[in-house]
Amino acid sequence: MNRALQVLVVDDDFMVARIHGRFVEQTDGFEVVGTARTGGEALELAAALQPDLVLLDVHLPDLSGLEVLERLRGQSREQGRDVAVVMVTAERGAAAVRAALHGGAMQYLVKPFEYDDLADRLRRVASTLATLPGGGGGGHEEEVDQATIDRAFGAGPQGVVPQGLPKGLSPETADLVLEAARAAGEISASETADAVGLSRVTARRYLEHFVDIGTAEVRLQYGGTGRPERRYRIPT
Repeated sequence: MNRALQVLVVDDDFMVARIHGRFVEQTDGFEVVGTARTGGEALELAAALQPDLVLLDVHLPDLSGLEVLERLRGQSREQGRDVAVVMVTAERGAAAVRAALHGGAMQYLVKPFEYDDLADRLRRVASTLATLPGGGGGGHEEEVDQATIDRAFGAGPQGVVPQGLPKGLSPETADLVLEAARAAGEISASETADAVGLSRVTARRYLEHFVDIGTAEVRLQYGGTGRPERRYRIPT
């Protein structure tokens, strides 16, 4: 069994930090190892705990989260390791987004958001980290091919997920839903929710969208009592 990715949550609002931490803990493959309320505390805890991932707010009482991002990257290099950073903030300014991108943040999520929004970004980060071998720094680094590089940078093939998804649906989660449906052969909304880590209602929205555009087919499975179950499949 793979080790869970360890996450440091950084937010000056105690209640918000608790909510984000709960979202992290609800996502398979992740665990919270610490919470910081200032930039200075975030840097101290990151050095001591050496987390795999930091959820980082931009607006902190002592330092800008963007400055913390820069220092975290330098600190991790000095320690001979990698740290992934996801910006989780109410800041929508284009300059901040550019700075986060140039500073090496892997994702940028604007508050407020639902659990599925964060879980989607966490899975994206985990997928990217799993794509590239090593990451501990030092020694001989294994070489990778262009296809692996493209996947790591998000430039690889995106399956058959079409553009123009309905509002509230993301291409990344749509890919995961398609993969789950293909792997199962036939799947229900509840089974999809369990496989991907979504609510049943959200999973059904994705599946019904695929039915609407012809990517998936649906049939009704009748049981002894109650409403029939909708079963989905992706034609080969």
